[in-house]
Amino acid sequence: MTDSLLTPIEIGLTAAIVTVEDEEPAILAAGEAGGTQSEERTGLPFGPFDPLAHRTFEIGLRAWVEAQTGLTVGYVEQLYTFGDRGRHARAGDTGAHMVSVGYLALTRMSDNAVRVPGAGFQPWYRFFPWEDWREARPAILDKTILPLLNEWAATAGPEATHALGRRERLRFTFGTGGSPWDEERVLDRYELLYEAGLIEEARRDGREAALARKTLPALGEPMRFDHRRILATAIARLRAKLKYRPVVFELMPREFTLTELQRTVEAISGRRVHKQNFRRLVETAALVEATGEMSTATGGRPAALFRFRRDVLAERPAAGLRLGGRG
Repeated sequence: MTDSLLTPIEIGLTAAIVTVEDEEPAILAAGEAGGTQSEERTGLPFGPFDPLAHRTFEIGLRAWVEAQTGLTVGYVEQLYTFGDRGRHARAGDTGAHMVSVGYLALTRMSDNAVRVPGAGFQPWYRFFPWEDWREARPAILDKTILPLLNEWAATAGPEATHALGRRERLRFTFGTGGSPWDEERVLDRYELLYEAGLIEEARRDGREAALARKTLPALGEPMRFDHRRILATAIARLRAKLKYRPVVFELMPREFTLTELQRTVEAISGRRVHKQNFRRLVETAALVEATGEMSTATGGRPAALFRFRRDVLAERPAAGLRLGGRG
């Protein structure tokens, strides 16, 4: 029997817990307990799966999230299984190999208070500043990212694992050469930056392209282990889900104005939508119903309050907001 067959395996559950507060999408994050200053990195909460105590992965996830943070999450969806060699290892580490099942979880900020010391919600655009197009095209794209990626794409390199060449992949992921920007390609963009050796995680993992660079550009805040990759997967999944599932209402208060709903959708998708087109879309989809009450929270003209119309779940399988182009 080889040593590889004797290597113990542990199963962990990693959660990208998303909320929206003050028109900013945020994820629950915590520093690495016990790490040195050079090792400290923000990470996603994670815990072990106990097959004796938890019948399913999701039950285990909900249990330790509530026990550790005091949060009661609503919508939960499994993302992917992350098991790359070394994802939880340090130099000289001989412990068990960690396989993590990643989850996307949604919660309302108004319903919860984080209890764990050192943990709190942080804006997810802190980790992916090139993904927020709400006010304008992010300056970091043209100033830093695209020049470096174009330089990388111009060099020869092995492409055996990819059907497309570097320039084609750059065009599709970052919308260059006349291709449109696709907000759902969050993970593709992160992985291209990783492969090009432009982010801290690539250097930490020993990627040759990163080690060859004297300095790395400041491209968002790095995270511990492969948590930024898991977060990129979660953001991409949530942005896609907006279009065919009413998941946005898991982030809304019980009653809300249409402006509040629009701002939440924009916060997640990272782009503005046309106000009248959005309201027409919501009306056509029949996703909300008026409460008959008015809100004066803004201090201006009173706005009608709405709530999610749950009957839509029984009426059709794909009840989402099929957003068009940038407004």
